Amino acid sequence: MASVGEEILVELKRNRELLAIYQGLPDGAGMLGAQFINADIDAAEKALAENDVIAIIQCYEKLKGNE
Repeated sequence: MASVGEEILVELKRNRELLAIYQGLPDGAGMLGAQFINADIDAAEKALAENDVIAIIQCYEKLKGNE
């Protein structure tokens, strides 16, 4: 079983790929979703940089929920 610290990195990669898909939708159809995903990515990166374990867990759960 991997740690949350390892798993959040996997989710960050998945969400960056998802962000690219949303940004690539025609006529800006995915822009709103992209903004939410981007905000989740930024929050997770900040939590990791600050080594804030509670925020890391919260961000991990949010990243997991993005589709």
